[in-house]
Amino acid sequence: MRAQNVKPFDVSRLEEDVQEAVQQRHSHIQAVDYVPRPVPEYVIHRDDVSEIGKLSAEAIVKEYEATAKEIEAMGQTMNEMVQRCEQLTASASSMLKDIKTTAQRYRKEGKRMFDEIEQCSKATDEVRSLCESFRDKIATKAAEEAA
Repeated sequence: MRAQNVKPFDVSRLEEDVQEAVQQRHSHIQAVDYVPRPVPEYVIHRDDVSEIGKLSAEAIVKEYEATAKEIEAMGQTMNEMVQRCEQLTASASSMLKDIKTTAQRYRKEGKRMFDEIEQCSKATDEVRSLCESFRDKIATKAAEEAA
């Protein structure tokens, strides 16, 4: 399909086309009464500022206010993180207490085993000594009876 009656775009005619379009419109510009829009409570318009100045100032302060609210939201997130850290710290403190208690129990059990082994060793030495002494007595008696 072919486009009918379509002129190719001519860059050199662009300025003329724009001028023609502007002239066809009524170029009647009305002044707009300034209608105050809500702004943050920490700013107040001055009376000696133009409407454009007031609009510009409003736009800027609204952007700053939106950013400040985002910063506050980030602060809330940080506060939640702090609370989680505090919970983890409390949990870790409790775990540390359990660890210390367990270590104490192991030391106590180690001491008990140490004492028990030494007692067994002493008892074994005493039994061995008694056995040697008894064996020597038997050997001495046997030697006396044989002689």
